[in-house]
Amino acid sequence: MSFIISVTDAPAPEDLDFLGKSLAGFNDAAVGPSGRQPLAVLVRQGADIVAGISGYTAWGWLYTQWLWIAESHRGQGLAGTMLARAEAEARRRGCHGAYIDTFNPQALHVYEKAGYAVFGALPDFPPGRTRSFLSKSLR
Repeated sequence: MSFIISVTDAPAPEDLDFLGKSLAGFNDAAVGPSGRQPLAVLVRQGADIVAGISGYTAWGWLYTQWLWIAESHRGQGLAGTMLARAEAEARRRGCHGAYIDTFNPQALHVYEKAGYAVFGALPDFPPGRTRSFLSKSLR
């Protein structure tokens, strides 16, 4: 049997969907269903979003994928407030831990202040910065 191996910077959405569903099926069989659910915390001023968190819960963990605050609203404690709201929802969903990563030194400080601890780091990711991986017990 011969294979055709391709590399692309524009994968078809249906191909990515197939890979995601295939891996989820494999993982479900190996360790049980993830129970993955999206989770978002949004801060609005009028109709405008001025800050937010996007992530998900799965296998008893909260993953914060994105945390953003408009520059004019930084330094007001919104990051800690949003993390606390996301963590409360994660606990309601039965989660026992949370994790997040960043290469921003200010964000690293905010996450540590919120009780997260570094468990790993990748130097020069991106060049000149260190990507830190942090976790926190939700128990």
